[in-house]
Amino acid sequence: MSTRFRYRAATRTGQVVEGILQATSRHVALAELGRQRLYPVAVDEVAAPATERDRRLGRRAAVALWTRSTATLLGAGVPLDRALGFSGVHAGHRGLTDVVRDIRRSVQDGASLADALGRHPRYFDGLFVATIAAGESSGALDAVLERLADHLEESRELRSQVQSALLYPVLMAIVATIGVMILLGFVIPRFATILSDVGGKLPVSTRMLMTASVVVTKGWWAWLLLAGAGVYAIRTALSRPDLRRRWDAARLELPWFGSFERKYLTARFMRTLGLLLRSGIPVVPALGIARASAPNLTFRDGIDHAAAVVTEGGTLAPALSGTLPPLAVQMIAVGEETSQLEGLSLRVADAYDSEVRRTLRAMVALIEPAMILVFGGLVGFVALAMLQAIYGINLNQ
Repeated sequence: MSTRFRYRAATRTGQVVEGILQATSRHVALAELGRQRLYPVAVDEVAAPATERDRRLGRRAAVALWTRSTATLLGAGVPLDRALGFSGVHAGHRGLTDVVRDIRRSVQDGASLADALGRHPRYFDGLFVATIAAGESSGALDAVLERLADHLEESRELRSQVQSALLYPVLMAIVATIGVMILLGFVIPRFATILSDVGGKLPVSTRMLMTASVVVTKGWWAWLLLAGAGVYAIRTALSRPDLRRRWDAARLELPWFGSFERKYLTARFMRTLGLLLRSGIPVVPALGIARASAPNLTFRDGIDHAAAVVTEGGTLAPALSGTLPPLAVQMIAVGEETSQLEGLSLRVADAYDSEVRRTLRAMVALIEPAMILVFGGLVGFVALAMLQAIYGINLNQ
């Protein structure tokens, strides 16, 4: 069954064309455009209008799509000014469209693309700007944009997988908590009224259950106030760099979570470092930019130490020992010896990306039965307490 696809593509002369073609799949549509010697920028099913798809695009997704579109246009020989005009109109995000329009005006006024991008840090961070600057100086802007698009898409994929893996356990915890709160807030109070009318001594489990019900129904405001005060205190404490640094260091030393966080940070840092090195940025500036990909302050301190060591003439691998996992340090050492640091940095990132995904799958596989046991135990305790009370009433009668 064929499907109609709307496409935007560039010719070898740099002209942008649009049209609709019939194909059995998107892959076949791309192959057909290739046979026509067209460079596709966007290929979408007509059944899913681009305007509706654009409304669903977030800021990060829109930046990744814009980067890929601009790289494709430049690779097809379209001038930068025209590529910015076309990709800005089809950015898929209202805010990004305005930003690209401003960037185009700045470039027309004589500013470099990197300087124009640097005026919009909300959309283009230091890594993006520095990489573009390196691409402009080397004359390989289209290739640099392709690498940036790959980097943005891989980062989004890893972040999305982390969020997706944690979504089901969180939803399960919320639903189970709501169920327990309904039991304690509505069912148990009515049950307690019946027991108080009957009289007699209640079992320990029943008294514990009724106490918990009183706390939920009558003392909820105190718990809510206490929770709000706790959140405020934690946020205030973590806003102080010294306390934040201690907290980050303690997290990395945790038995299981610390190893997982270190691997996740290593994957992000090494991918960013490899991208910068491949774009022609020297090691020390690349380390200074790549450190921003790690939100953990202790991890950043290790990278800053390594940059200082390299600045003084030392080697990178020993300086990163203790900050990165041993395997990453060994591969960096090999990369320095063979002058292939950028390639091995990306291989390290791929390896730890895979390790993070495997760890996530194992974590979800363990969390689900553990949560079932915990909340099943809570519900079982409630049922046991109620049955013991009913059994005691029958004995008294």
